[in-house]
Amino acid sequence: MDGAPPDGLDADVAARTDVYFNRTREVVRRFGDKRVTYAVFLRRPVISAPRLMLEWLAHVAAARGIAFDIDVVHAEGNWTGAGEPIVYIGGSFIELAPLETILLQKLGPACVAAHNAYQMALVLPNVGFLAMDARHCAGAEMQDMMAYAASVGSEAAKREGAIGFIGNATDGTAHWFGASAGRGTMPHALIGYAGSTVRAAEMFHETFPNEGLTVLVDYFGREITDALAVCRRFPDLAAHGQLAVRLDTHGGRFLEGLDPAESYAVLDRRAHGAIRRYRSDTELRYLVGTGVSGAAIWRMREALDEAGFPKVRIVVSSGFGVDKCRVMADTKAPIDIVGTGSFLPDLWSETYATADIVEYDGAPMVKVGREFLLRRNGERRRG
Repeated sequence: MDGAPPDGLDADVAARTDVYFNRTREVVRRFGDKRVTYAVFLRRPVISAPRLMLEWLAHVAAARGIAFDIDVVHAEGNWTGAGEPIVYIGGSFIELAPLETILLQKLGPACVAAHNAYQMALVLPNVGFLAMDARHCAGAEMQDMMAYAASVGSEAAKREGAIGFIGNATDGTAHWFGASAGRGTMPHALIGYAGSTVRAAEMFHETFPNEGLTVLVDYFGREITDALAVCRRFPDLAAHGQLAVRLDTHGGRFLEGLDPAESYAVLDRRAHGAIRRYRSDTELRYLVGTGVSGAAIWRMREALDEAGFPKVRIVVSSGFGVDKCRVMADTKAPIDIVGTGSFLPDLWSETYATADIVEYDGAPMVKVGREFLLRRNGERRRG
C-alpha cells in the first residue's frame, strides 16, 4: 500500500531502519514484488518472548491495511535452542523488507532477559523475586521490554514449581506481573534524610501504616545492630511476618561483624562443604567475600533468630544474577526475596536476533550455511 498511513508510521520506520532495507524496498518495487518468508532466530539458547515484536508487526499491518502470515514455532515461554527459528513471518517483500531492523530489536533482548530470569527463578525455586530493572534500562521502551521478559521467564519457571517473580518496582510495568502497582519501601536516601535507620522505618510506617515494612540496614554499616533495633521498635510487625530487612551491602566492605575468617566460620556452621565446591574467584567472593555474600545472609539469619525474631524475612539485592543465585542455592542461603535487575543481558552481543528469508514465492531458498532455517516437511507451530 503506497503512501504513509495517517499516523506517520512509514516515515518513522524508514528513519529507524537500516538504509539498505529501505533501498531494497525500492528495488523490489521497481522490478516486481515477491511473497517471502523470513525465519527469525537467535544464535544462543533462549526463552521465547516474541509478544512485543508480534504486537508491533500487527500494528504495522493494521496501519497499512495489509496482512502478514505469522507462524510462531516456539510459543511464548518455551525454551528455544540456538539457531532454531522462533517465528516465521510471511508477506510482501516490499512491505517486510524495511521492518527487519525494528523486528529484531524487539525480539532478541527480551528472549535473553527472559532466559536469565527463568534460570534465576529456577535455581532458587523457594525464593520470590522482585524485578528492579528500571534503573538499569535505557529509557521507557527498554524498561517495558525487560519487565515483559522477566514475567515470561518467571512464568516458565513457575510451570516447573518455582515461586518466580512476585512483582516489580515500578507502577508503569506492574501489569506484566498481574499487579496494579509496583512494590518497594525505601531507598538509602530516605535513611540519610531521617538520620537513622529506625527513624526512617518509623517515618515510612507512619506514612504507609497498612504496608508491609522492608528496611534497608546497611546505610551506617551496622546491618546487624540496626536490623535488631528496627525489630525491637516494631515487635508486632516482626512477630507477624510483616517486617523484612534488606541487605544491600556494597562490595567495598563486609557485613557488620564479618571478615574473611568469620565469614568462613559462618559457612562452616551453616553450609558445611559449600566452600569446598567453589570453582572460581568470583564464586568464592559470593560465598565469603565483601558485599551480600552467602556468609552475610546466614549471619543475619543467625542474629535475627538468636534475638527472637524468626519470622522477620530477609530481602537481598546487589548483583544477584544467574551465577550468584546458583552460589546462594548451593549454600542454601535463607533468602525470602531477591530484588534484582541482573536478569538484563550482560553481554549485549548475545541479544542480536537474526532474520533470513527462507522462501521466495513459496520456493525454499536461503544463503549457504543457513539451510537449518528451512521448514522441514511443512513444519508449523510447535509451541
